[in-house]
Amino acid sequence: MSDIPLRKLRRYKNRGDYTPLDDPGDSEARIALHSPNPDMTRVTTIGSSANASRRNRDFRSGLRGRYVDEPEEEAQLLGDAERFDGVDEDSDERATSPETPAPSRTHGPKDKSRTVPFHPPERLQSRYPPNTVRNQKYNVFTFLPVVFYEQFKFFFNLYFLLVALSQFIPALKIGFIVTYVAPLAFVLCVTIGKEAYDDYKRHLRDKEANSQRYLILQRADASSTEEGYPNTRSVPSSSLRVGDLVHLEKNQRVPADLVLLRTSDASGTCFIRTDQLDGETDWKLRVAVPETQKLAEKDLPSLDAEIYADPPIKDIHTFVGTFTLNKPPPTTAADSGLPMQHLPPSISPLTAENILWSNTVLAAGSAVGFVVYTGSETRAVMNTSHPETKVGLLDLEINRLAKILCAVTFALSIVLVALNGFRGQWYIYVFRFLILFSSIIPISLRVNLDMGKTVYASQIMNDNEIPGTIVRTSTLPEELGRITYLLSDKTGTLTQNEMEMRKLHMGTMSYGADAMDEVAHQLAVAFGADQSHQGSVATGAQLATRGRRDMSSRVRDVVLSLALCHNVTPVTNDDGTVTYQASSPDEVAIVTWTASVGLTLVFRDRTKMELQTPTGSRITFDILDIFPFTSESKRMGIVVRDTQTGEITFLQKGADVVMMKIVQRNDWLEEETANMAREGLRTLVVARKRLSAQLYNEFASRYHAASIKLEGRNAAMEGVVTEFLEHDLELLGLTGVEDKLQDDVKSTLELLRNAGIKIWMLTGDKVETARCIAISTKLVARNQYIHEMSKLKTSDQVRDQLDFLQNKLDCCLVIDGDSLQLCLNLFQNEFIEISTKLSAVVACRCSPTQKADVARLIRKFTKKRVCCIGDGGNDVSMIQAADVGVGIVGKEGKQASLAADFSVTQFSFLTKLLLWHGRNSYRRSAKLAQFVIHRGLIISIMQAVFSAIFYFAPIALYQGWLLAGYATVYTMAPVFSLVLDRDVSEDLALLYPELYKELVKGRSLSYKTFFMWCMISLYQGAAIMIMSLVLFENEFLHIVSISFTALILNELIMVALEITTWHVYMVISEVVTLFFYVISIAFLPEYFDLTFVVSLGFAWKTAVIVAISTIPLYIIKLIRRKVAPAASSKLL
Repeated sequence: MSDIPLRKLRRYKNRGDYTPLDDPGDSEARIALHSPNPDMTRVTTIGSSANASRRNRDFRSGLRGRYVDEPEEEAQLLGDAERFDGVDEDSDERATSPETPAPSRTHGPKDKSRTVPFHPPERLQSRYPPNTVRNQKYNVFTFLPVVFYEQFKFFFNLYFLLVALSQFIPALKIGFIVTYVAPLAFVLCVTIGKEAYDDYKRHLRDKEANSQRYLILQRADASSTEEGYPNTRSVPSSSLRVGDLVHLEKNQRVPADLVLLRTSDASGTCFIRTDQLDGETDWKLRVAVPETQKLAEKDLPSLDAEIYADPPIKDIHTFVGTFTLNKPPPTTAADSGLPMQHLPPSISPLTAENILWSNTVLAAGSAVGFVVYTGSETRAVMNTSHPETKVGLLDLEINRLAKILCAVTFALSIVLVALNGFRGQWYIYVFRFLILFSSIIPISLRVNLDMGKTVYASQIMNDNEIPGTIVRTSTLPEELGRITYLLSDKTGTLTQNEMEMRKLHMGTMSYGADAMDEVAHQLAVAFGADQSHQGSVATGAQLATRGRRDMSSRVRDVVLSLALCHNVTPVTNDDGTVTYQASSPDEVAIVTWTASVGLTLVFRDRTKMELQTPTGSRITFDILDIFPFTSESKRMGIVVRDTQTGEITFLQKGADVVMMKIVQRNDWLEEETANMAREGLRTLVVARKRLSAQLYNEFASRYHAASIKLEGRNAAMEGVVTEFLEHDLELLGLTGVEDKLQDDVKSTLELLRNAGIKIWMLTGDKVETARCIAISTKLVARNQYIHEMSKLKTSDQVRDQLDFLQNKLDCCLVIDGDSLQLCLNLFQNEFIEISTKLSAVVACRCSPTQKADVARLIRKFTKKRVCCIGDGGNDVSMIQAADVGVGIVGKEGKQASLAADFSVTQFSFLTKLLLWHGRNSYRRSAKLAQFVIHRGLIISIMQAVFSAIFYFAPIALYQGWLLAGYATVYTMAPVFSLVLDRDVSEDLALLYPELYKELVKGRSLSYKTFFMWCMISLYQGAAIMIMSLVLFENEFLHIVSISFTALILNELIMVALEITTWHVYMVISEVVTLFFYVISIAFLPEYFDLTFVVSLGFAWKTAVIVAISTIPLYIIKLIRRKVAPAASSKLL
């Protein structure tokens, strides 16, 4: 009979320790490990094995309803009954028991869930993707085809290619082939070279990541070592496979998604840094599987166990799996003479807190993990999108204009051939006319624009006021001038993520940041004065006179409570210094502050805490219970017992909205909380309740009874806490913690808002934190209403919220990640339509994928330019999904900076980047593009007039060197000098951000301005050609020299008329080009008759023609300046 209690205990151990996660709807659906109080004795009734297997089955079905990412991502849990096809015969034979339920189903071919045994067979490991990092866009075979496709999918480039190829057909050949082929070849070579270099750099970064080496544990064979320690083998990251046991040291990057089996810390916990995954720089606590934490590291490889994991999904806050121990390792119990009966497999649940995600970093100690997901199935890779080749809106607009110009060219060619009566080989004449008029879409336009972009990039990188700025995508500077939506990360972008305690309010007394010395003094007095009373227990009379106590003992109470009520652990570094670690930076800031005023946390584990007082003595407290902070409860509580006095105290701190109902009635808390919130401080209310030993024991027994319930466990536990602890707490004080902002964030956001840019803040942080930052950064205007949408579950709730927002568009919306996802799934168009009209939106608890989805949806719905800025690996997807991605080089590394189009060192540089460089780049490129089109159009109009007069013959008016020189040496420098033009000074552009709004409307390059330039070209081309014919003297040679000279002078004057602010280079280019043209006349006798050119007749005829073509335009320009001046001219 002695085996029965043992067996019952074993069965209990496997099933009784589960607590459901906080979800009222699914209280039995999800389970998590509950660590029992070692001091308490447990009694439980175990049902039959049939009942146990039914519970497993219900558990699985409960979970399946919860995850609906994709059909193949259905959750399948508790895998003792489930195996991959064919795995059982490969794996070691497992001990089975008559009570173990039979296998109910196998994983289907598309099902990516997995049951992986320890030391899995090769056949099973080969089913999963290799653990390689690959960020390259091309390989050897796809490089040229993809690059050529990217270039020639634009009509603009395809047109040039066809024109260049036509010159190899003798019947269509006009002029030098090189004038058609060289510019296109130059543009393609530059593009191919740049893409190849960028991809090579990506390859080097991938190679470095894949070659990092890790230790994996192997089964120790009998002859391995004397001690029997496991063999460890060093392998590169790319060789890791599912089922491997990886040994990690401090500061090592986690190479794949691992289940944490064992840590060097006796408590089975470790801290990880997740800044490259969720953008938060505070350390996260992870817990090892309890069964494996008890074992030595050498026993892990030979363990007879298996791990079940759900299919890979993107959500980094969710993991569903089980750890099944088929046969426990030999223990000393076997040698104690007690009869042992074979036990069924023990099953433990696995949640996200048992997992080390890939790309996180182990912050302290060492750990052993079991690989469950590799390569493309890891959460980090699933949340990263592949970069697309970005194309600026200006390039797309010019591409559209090129199609219009092509249609004009084709129409003009058909008209000229039709007027000639479609005689002879008319179709060849059509093509010859098409090539004659090909300068209408000048191939030099692409060269000029690309050179312009290079100039803008150089100006940005050499700007001393924004040092360290790097342009990584040189094709997008014009996009900076047309941004309508700015999507920003919070942590590390708007804030430094450095918390500092700024205020302590105690009702009758308030201490600011500059009065903390007084707190330290009062604390020292209290501890010094209280030495004689250490042993006394507070009496009812002392409690009754609480309000009239001296200030120092009140300070002592509140500081002591802050020093005890937290989840902070002191960690000793290699150099002997101590740092505090916790999952919340607020808690670290408060504990650091208590240390600065004299009460220092020196030791903490799961059962006790040790503090050092201002006098140097140490006081110790036993930790009896901890009630951790959750986003639902918004508070954190702890029950401690002073080891010297035996006094038991319940301490609690939390958000004012929940604490107001728990603390005793007072008249100052609500008002002071509002005051601190207006200052942008994060507030926490601190309170306490003294408990008698009898009351605590009663609470403990009731709480334990509630914790082992199988149904409604959470509600029962909360009910006990509320009944015994959470009422009539003594209010001790209110703390205000400041999250330091980046330099000049407030002024930058204000300038950008005035420039007409709508700002969204997308963060992985909590709703309360994001709300505080929105206020402190002035993202929310003073007294502006903040509407919060969180914990939405149904479509009706979403519809009601959207209806409310529709009628209140002047508010700021704060929405959490789950509600955002619900809105996007159910009412995508309605949500985006309403939210894009709001002045500011704050989205909290956003996954990296959600950030990218929001950016894409805004782009798709509004058709406006979206800029995204961030500083962590979690922002990369968002940055790549935006029209313009800006990365900040920050504490979270360079991952965002390397993936971005523009890299800056701080958020405030955005002002100069957008309002000055972006504005100039767009205006200049718009002017340059239209002028180059005008330059090509004017010569084509002259050609058309010439052909019409000379019997519609497809003969070139200007041939050879004249045609080649027109777009290069004779006009290129003056026209290109327009990239240095500016309409206002830098100071004015930053002083009046409203000027930026004008550009967003796209009026600098629109169909209206394009057709105006077409009209100018038509008038000037016709005027020059007709006047040349009117004044021409007998010889054809003279018409060429007169019209060409008039054309060159006309273009130089037009450039001068377009310039707003003269630059020294502009003057030099005009003068040198004119001088060069005059000199070149002497070297081109086949086009110019020198005796005629130097005659007085040539001079006056040319002057008349130029005057007729330019003076009317100058007069019109003057009238327009008076009647409808530009916005910038009003400021000059």
